[in-house]
Amino acid sequence: MKVAIIGFSVACLLVSGTAFASEELAKKNNCTLCHQLDKKGMGPALKEIAAKYKADAEGAKKIEEAVKNGSKGAWGENSVMAAQAQVKEADAQALAKWILSLAEDKVADDKAAPAEAAPAEKAAEPAAK
Repeated sequence: MKVAIIGFSVACLLVSGTAFASEELAKKNNCTLCHQLDKKGMGPALKEIAAKYKADAEGAKKIEEAVKNGSKGAWGENSVMAAQAQVKEADAQALAKWILSLAEDKVADDKAAPAEAAPAEKAAEPAAK
């Protein structure tokens, strides 16, 4: 029993440590100067980025490329992100994975939305005569 509890505790620490490390990594690489977790700053919120790219099979790669090479127009005509060439490739990959993980709750909420919308759609249908 002790082994199971210790194993579970270690697993929890590893999972939470990864998320914490990624947030720390974002701070270390100055991502948070322009991007906040859930509020728009100079750049889009990290959760907004996650929601945009979560369903895209190439989403992580697109985020990594934007970090390393910068981007222009991805968030509107006048949006520009400077290249962050100093960010190591492994760090860019870890950041992209962490950013995408922020959308998991949003994706679950979106899946529930059509079921909630269905009664309103029925109410809008004309009554049969």
